[in-house]
Amino acid sequence: MAVKTAQYTFNGQTYNLTYNSTTGKWEATVTAPSKSSYSQTDHVLGGTVKATDVAGNTKTVDQSHVTLGASLKVRVKEKVAPVISITAPSAGAYITNTTPSIEFTVTDADSGVASIAVTLDGTAISSITKTAVTGGYKCTCKPASALKDGSHTISVTATDNDGNTSAAKTSTFTVDTVPPTLSITAPAEGLVTNKKTVTVTGKTDDATSKPVTVTVNGSAATVGTDGSFSKDVTLTEGANKITIIATDKAGKTTTVVRNVTLDTAAPVIKSITITPNPVDCGKTFIISVEITD
Repeated sequence: MAVKTAQYTFNGQTYNLTYNSTTGKWEATVTAPSKSSYSQTDHVLGGTVKATDVAGNTKTVDQSHVTLGASLKVRVKEKVAPVISITAPSAGAYITNTTPSIEFTVTDADSGVASIAVTLDGTAISSITKTAVTGGYKCTCKPASALKDGSHTISVTATDNDGNTSAAKTSTFTVDTVPPTLSITAPAEGLVTNKKTVTVTGKTDDATSKPVTVTVNGSAATVGTDGSFSKDVTLTEGANKITIIATDKAGKTTTVVRNVTLDTAAPVIKSITITPNPVDCGKTFIISVEITD
């Protein structure tokens, strides 16, 4: 008897097979699912072939068949690599912690995350703590030893269960544990002046995290490219405390205080006494003046 029809059922859809006289086989073109089969049993999708002859006899074979079942198992692979997001330290961050917590997420919406690799300045970090999140993991790890001041780069790659490996995701940050330098050239400590305005001048620098910002009594001063700055301060009568603070990009500060006194009141001459008076020619006399200020 001759075969009348052949059908293939796959992923919930039935396809009618067409006889190919050249190959002598029944064929159909089937579109694979848009999702990976990794989550399925044995990571494959099964199928069923049903053949019917002209007499109405049918034969059905599925993936459980002893000899033909393996041929019906289809491994569907995705082509999208995992997605990586580095959250800490953030790119361009300036930090003071020499053993910072490195935090990132790795997700794969289809076959799932199979492996994760992290390097810090080119050296692998083997100990990674993974917490499951939707589609992947939230990960944390730390440097094996304290980092030196300067620039450091994290690099993370990940591979999914279908063998797709992501491009390296990197984040460069700077460790700065040393506060900025701050020298004040004016005014001198303990200055007493009758001028109601004094100009604060000085210079600041930081080897690791320039530029440095400067405030004088809480008001920002303009800092030049060479680190020099100046700021006018209005004085009040009597004692004045001037606080100068230099802050680097990592948030470390250096503070200098100058105490300046404004005295605009002239001395008061209260009395003058000349003794003796009158005085003989060629003789000496003493002048005594009482002054307050």
